[in-house]
Amino acid sequence: MSYVYAGMFFLAALILIFRLGKENKVFYFTGGLFLFMSAWWLLDELLQVDLFHGVWGWVFRGVVAVALVIVGLTYWKERKKSASQKDEGGDS
Repeated sequence: MSYVYAGMFFLAALILIFRLGKENKVFYFTGGLFLFMSAWWLLDELLQVDLFHGVWGWVFRGVVAVALVIVGLTYWKERKKSASQKDEGGDS
């Protein structure tokens, strides 16, 4: 089943990088996160080590948590910027 997740994350990464990356640069970073997740799931399936438990599990959770904070802050900043542009345009 991990192969399905690895493939799904890989396809999502390709879409984010090549289709949406031109729209906003944060999609390149998010696509990289999905590539990381794809590789992690694939390695978990191929290796004898369980990468979702113990120290490796905490490494994975830490990387994903930091990435989600970065993406969340970027989203918040973009949303705030677009709301201020909408307010400025409405006053004209």
